[in-house]
Amino acid sequence: MIDKIKSGWEKIITFLRDDYELSPVSFNTWIKPMIPTSIEKDSRGNFTLIITVPSTPFKTYVTKKYSLSLAVAIEEITFIRCNVVFKEKKEQESKKVQKKLIDNKRHPVNDLKLLSSNLNPAYTFDTFVVGKSNDLAHATAIAVAESPGSQNPGEHYNPFFIYGGVGLGKTHLMHSIAHYILEHNPDANILYVSSEKFLNEYIDALKNSNLAEYRAKYRNVDVLLIDDIQFIGGKDAIQEELFHTFNALYEQKKQIILSSDKPPMELKNLEERLRSRFAWGVAVEIFSPDFETRMAILRSKEERDGKNIDNEVIQFIATNIKSNIRMLEGALNKLYAMSRLNKNQEIDIDLAKSVLKDMITPDAPTKITSEYIATVVADHFNITVAELKAKGRKEPVATARHITVYLCRKMTNDTQTKIGQFLGDRDHSTIVNSEDVITKRITADSELNQTIETIKKKISPQ
Repeated sequence: MIDKIKSGWEKIITFLRDDYELSPVSFNTWIKPMIPTSIEKDSRGNFTLIITVPSTPFKTYVTKKYSLSLAVAIEEITFIRCNVVFKEKKEQESKKVQKKLIDNKRHPVNDLKLLSSNLNPAYTFDTFVVGKSNDLAHATAIAVAESPGSQNPGEHYNPFFIYGGVGLGKTHLMHSIAHYILEHNPDANILYVSSEKFLNEYIDALKNSNLAEYRAKYRNVDVLLIDDIQFIGGKDAIQEELFHTFNALYEQKKQIILSSDKPPMELKNLEERLRSRFAWGVAVEIFSPDFETRMAILRSKEERDGKNIDNEVIQFIATNIKSNIRMLEGALNKLYAMSRLNKNQEIDIDLAKSVLKDMITPDAPTKITSEYIATVVADHFNITVAELKAKGRKEPVATARHITVYLCRKMTNDTQTKIGQFLGDRDHSTIVNSEDVITKRITADSELNQTIETIKKKISPQ
């Protein structure tokens, strides 16, 4: 029976992916690492399939999310009715190296260690507020923290690539991973840097003829974290240096963690060989927080700050400041400051409306029009709307134009004729062809599908 499930496993998970419309990120992160191991039969004749998974947070997440749907997929493909139980991966010889880096005990980390690692003491898992917008990234980050550098079958967390807009918690998650590792091994050599610092130190090393010292610093660590990696795009020398640093660490099974505003394959200013390596592990997106998460973030900060803010004020901020976590926390800080300046004036709704009037967003949601979609798509591909409307067919303009047509048809009521007129007076058949191109490609091209889902989130984040 287990042989039948194992032989049909690819069909089973493909059915699961298609029938439940899983995104490429969810499928690659949570489904692909599963390994069907054995089947057990109880006294009543009921069967239970044991599926091996990499870690505790992985097990917790997939048990809640995929147990039932996976059982349905198994029965659909193999006609075997069974329950599904996930169990953690057993110890393997290849994992002994990892156990030297992480143990089960939690140790205090001294301030000097945090300073040398460039870590913010406030950015830990304990202070990270989890919601629908970031639960996947959070769960994956925990898995990375528990098994840093792992390249074992079923554990595809190296490198770990987090992407999303400004102020959504990418840096917080990166620091949280580093804190966790240090708490379980204070001797671990961890280094967090911004891409700007990584570049500036390289320039200084060239200037002062001490490249050997620079390379030793970045290639002899257990965990390297580089923030905002997109900013080294177009700079050939530092990309060459990063390429060799990446290879050196990866071959030693050292953990690499990167962040960016876009997924790896959309960083067109980076060399192809870097983009492909960044995609070797797992890439997870963080989205703008929904209302409930914004409320939780504000309450968490209020508690950490030892304040007791009226609920009406908290709701006012969460309702009107929607873009990112940084602005939410900045709003509270602004209220604190104004209260102190006014002899500890009570923070009430009138003060909030007065002080935060320049930070709040309009209540009315952005109207989704063909013009707005074109603007978002053009910005995503680093081109202009004028280029979308022009007659050229060079990449990435041609793909961007096809996507614009596809999204205009999906997200507005505009006719093909109207869209064609907007996009440089293109005829009806051209618009039909553009829509067909994306419709056909999207089912087979996971990268394109991910790009479109990212753009849709930018167009309509709520």
